[in-house]
Amino acid sequence: MNVLVYTSPSCLYCHHVKDFLKEHKIDFREVDLSQNQDMVENFIKKTGQMAVPVTEIDGEMIMGFDVPKLKEKLNIK
Repeated sequence: MNVLVYTSPSCLYCHHVKDFLKEHKIDFREVDLSQNQDMVENFIKKTGQMAVPVTEIDGEMIMGFDVPKLKEKLNIK
């Protein structure tokens, strides 16, 4: 499973998503958009969003800290 979390340091919900993934022992890669301007344009094209967090799980985008969707996509009961 490939999990990518788009974040920024000032985003409270970004921290919640990362804590949730860590709590459930889900490996993920973080892209801090405030530090990676090259990814910002790609992020906007992929998601149509300018807000974080966005969690990409095997190519599917989950906007915000949506626990039910995260659990569903990650097979967490």
